[in-house]
Amino acid sequence: MSDPQPARPASGEAAEHHSPEPAVLDVWCELQCPDCRGSLADLNTLRARYGEALEIRIRHFPLEKHKHAHAAAQALEEAIVQGRGWPYAEAVLARAEELGARGEVVLVDVARELGLDAEEMDTALIDGRHILIVDADQAEGKAIGVAGTPTYVIGGERLDGGKSQEGLRERIEAIADRLLAR
Repeated sequence: MSDPQPARPASGEAAEHHSPEPAVLDVWCELQCPDCRGSLADLNTLRARYGEALEIRIRHFPLEKHKHAHAAAQALEEAIVQGRGWPYAEAVLARAEELGARGEVVLVDVARELGLDAEEMDTALIDGRHILIVDADQAEGKAIGVAGTPTYVIGGERLDGGKSQEGLRERIEAIADRLLAR
């Protein structure tokens, strides 16, 4: 779930003016997960190296053991709607322990601190407007074998980062380089 991209022209329309489709890295993540927080440095390195050539999408996979993960996923969707998805995800991950201790009030606090509409964030958490997106991501993750977070999927390959981040960025880079060379 990256921040919304501008609409692309229809096929054949101004085709000579836009670059090839980016490679896509889906990151199955949850915002109360310490391992996901640990993956941020690698994700930021990938974003800096590839820019728009690699679309990094956060996909929701709230774990049962984290009581506020489902609400955090919904809050991230609202932050995306408000145009600040990545900053919001990073800020909530930085406060994962506080989210565990204080609950959903932290999600609204982070929204306020980032200059988002905190009242709208609170309303979105109450009315559940983003629950279907979160549930669909989780169901898709289960269907492709995601069992923990973070899990990366790029070029049809699934890489499990829940056990160790060691060497994953390099493997992602190798796959991205191969995909982008086509």
